[in-house]
Order: sequence, then C-alpha cells, then structure tokens
Amino acid sequence: MAEPLNIALAGLGTVGGGVVRLIETNAALIARRAGRPIRIAAVSARDRTKDRGVDLSGYDWVDDTAALAARDDIDVVVEMVGGSDGPALSLARNAIAGGKGLVTANKAMIAHHGLELAAAAEAKGVALKFEAAVAGGIPVIKGLSEGAAANAIERVYGILNGTCNYILSTMEDTGADFADVLADAQKLGYAEADPTFDIEGIDAAHKLSILAAIAFGSQLRFDAVETMGISRVKAADIEQARSLGYVIRLIGTAGVDNAQANGAGGAPRLFQRVRPHLVPIDHPLAHVDGATNAVVAEGNFMGRLLFQGAGAGDGPTASAVVADIIDIARGEKGAAFSMPAGELEAMEPAETGHRVGSAYIRFTVPDRPGVLADITAAMRDAGVSIESLIQKGDPDQDGEVILAVVTHPGPESAVTEAMRILDGSDSLTAKPLVMQILGA
Repeated sequence: MAEPLNIALAGLGTVGGGVVRLIETNAALIARRAGRPIRIAAVSARDRTKDRGVDLSGYDWVDDTAALAARDDIDVVVEMVGGSDGPALSLARNAIAGGKGLVTANKAMIAHHGLELAAAAEAKGVALKFEAAVAGGIPVIKGLSEGAAANAIERVYGILNGTCNYILSTMEDTGADFADVLADAQKLGYAEADPTFDIEGIDAAHKLSILAAIAFGSQLRFDAVETMGISRVKAADIEQARSLGYVIRLIGTAGVDNAQANGAGGAPRLFQRVRPHLVPIDHPLAHVDGATNAVVAEGNFMGRLLFQGAGAGDGPTASAVVADIIDIARGEKGAAFSMPAGELEAMEPAETGHRVGSAYIRFTVPDRPGVLADITAAMRDAGVSIESLIQKGDPDQDGEVILAVVTHPGPESAVTEAMRILDGSDSLTAKPLVMQILGA
C-alpha cells in the first residue's frame, strides 16, 4: 500500500474530536477505500489540558496552530478553528501557499473567502474541500458538483439550519412560544449561548451562498443573500399555518433569474433568499423535523433530488470531513466549486419585486372597530388580492388581536407596497410579519 497521507488537525472541538475517533475506529476500512493509510501527524487547539474524550497522547501537539502550515511532514491541513477571518483564514491561506491540501468545515470562511482560496488552491495544484461546511453529514456538495454535474440546475432550496428547524418543529409539536423553545434548545445543546447566527438566518445564508456558487457556476455573493430569521415567529403563526394546511420552516432558496436578463444587458441575475416560509403539508420539506437538514435540487434532466440527513453533530460532520480527506488521498484535486474559479460568473443580485407567489401576513392589531377596513383598504390600493383571512377570537391581555391574511398569487412588490401604506398606521400595534408560501 502507498505511503500514508499525513494530516494535521487544527481545532479539537466537537467535530475535531469526532474526526479523531472516526479515523481511529475505521482506520483499516479508510485505508482500503483511500488506497493509502490516513495518519494524524499533528494536532493543535487552544487548550492542551482540556478533556476532549479522546486520547491525543499519540499525536504531536503543536501549541501554535499557525505552525501547522509550515511543517514539512504534513500533506493536508484540516481546519476546524471556525470564524470567517482571523486565525482560521490565516491558516487556510498559509496551508495552500505551502502546497498543502486544505479541508475545512468552516462555512463562514468559505462564504466570505472561498473564491480567493479556490483560486489559490488551483494555482498551487492542491485540493480545497469543504463538504462538512454545508449540511453536516449530507453529501450535498459532492452530489451537486459530481452527481448532478451534467445538469443545468434550475433551483436549489432547503432547510439548512438544524437549530431553527428544531425550534420550529418543537413549537409545532408543543404549542410553546419561540422564547421558551429557544431556552430549552440552549439547555439541550441544540442552540449556542449566543444563538444570533442561527436564529437570524446568517448560518443558513452562509451555506446557501456556497450551494448557489456550486449549483449555478456563480461567484460567491453572501452579501447579496436576502436574510430574515425566525425570531419573530409566534406560536399563533404556527397554529394559523396548521389550520391552513402548512407548517413553518426556515427555507434557503436560490436560483438564476433570467426574467431580468433583458434589463441587465442580457446577463442573468442571482436570486438568494433565507426566510421562514409556509410549506404545504404534502411537500417533502414539511416532514423534516428536529435538527435535520434537507436540500432539494432541481435539474433540467435529473428532475428533483432530495438530500436529507443529520446537519450537525460530531459523527455526521466528522464523516464529511474524513470523506474529503479520502478524496485527497485518492489524488482528487478537482475545482472546489465544480469549475475553475476563473470560470465562475459574476452575477448581480436579482430584484425580487416581480416574483410572483402567495404570502402569509400576520398583523397584530388593537381590538377595535375599523381596523380590518384599514388593512383591507391598504391591500386593495396596493393591488393585493386576499384569498383568506383568519382572526384569533379573543384579544390578549394587552387588548391585541392576531389577524392573519393569505394572499392570492401576485407580485411581491404589491405586498411590499401594502406594507409601506400601513407603515405607522394606528391600526397596527406591531410590524407585520410576511412569510412566503413555498411553491405558491
């Protein structure tokens, strides 16, 4: 058998420990599949004394993580430090510059700097792999870049954040409100102490921008992802959605908008959005519960593909990391984003006002006469057609009532205009919540 592939692990948190356990447990199987042994030559983390549940005594400990990139005995650096910049980015740049392959689970770094790193890796003739950065153990990046390589991908969308999905599906099952379920999720370890990146949709937006680049051959545009999280979703919204035949899920969706090509000098534009949606109960994503992730890709010859599985955790994410290492051991150094970095197209963000669909709009209003007339007048003046309207029967302790409206399909610009007309109205006691209906 060939000489071992020597790797260095930077970062020994949940995923790093999982990588060590997986390589140790399945060493013989991995070697047979890779055609050579995978050997952990060095490890590095902030705290040498921390108990990580794995025996690290057999590995060379390096206190300075940055030094891993300079070692002559290392073939591949595995970056699990985290963060879009700082030590993680420095290590990634230096590893590639030093002629070493790079494997990372760092979706923020790839979303912000993936194009630069991909171009550098191509110039040095080394591999850049990041399967674990999107959807944990689900091989969606490999599925899009290899399995669907012959297809023109028309749309990619899905549930990309397990924390949000756990919160929404638990609200659905228990009737509890957002704040209570978030607190429980933090106690159980499903949510971070500071959950902002998850619940405000930023984590999902990082992942969506990576998927979009691979699916559409576009340059990364994380800055152009229209992002809204789930923190404003109430138990009342979950209840109303259920009564209408829907569940609520945080959905990331991306596609190439050719409808604007004529107005953009013939250039297609990139649509990217993360926000809570009402999902029809008969749609596959409606049945994705707990911390599970799921991604749907639609291609012009393959039709619809559904990738579903564990989106986080030490085992699934470590599995994706080690799969990337095995690819490198086999000599696979293909383009990180399925085509050379210089071939990725610079697409301007798509405008969304012309997009046609139905929406759910939740109004919080005072319990007094005339409110409904004000809202419907604004909708009429904006050209929004109302399909159904549901009002919660009794006012709450503040004398407020929840009013839910579902619109007929129409341009999103009309709903935006209705919200503009109602802005500052004394018929509202809170900002309305607008959620699109998936597929409508």
